[in-house]
Amino acid sequence: MGPFTSVAIFLTIWWTVLFAVLPLGVTSHAEAGIDKGDGGDPGAPVDPKLKKKFLTTTVVAVVLFAIVWLVIEFGLITLPDLPSTY
Repeated sequence: MGPFTSVAIFLTIWWTVLFAVLPLGVTSHAEAGIDKGDGGDPGAPVDPKLKKKFLTTTVVAVVLFAIVWLVIEFGLITLPDLPSTY
């Protein structure tokens, strides 16, 4: 696996994990009973904790990328092993 392919796979994994991690542990203004006033979204998070979520996303993405890299590098799953669609 080349460096560009590795970066592309890592970024794809990272973004996917980010979207899975973002809603975890979020309290909205409506749930907290805080009035946002005119024009504010009551579903907006009170404290999104983005630094913690980015760190968590990076750690999980590194672990998943390592697993994908090991599978590809050691040939645990090869293209002929994948089922054919026709």
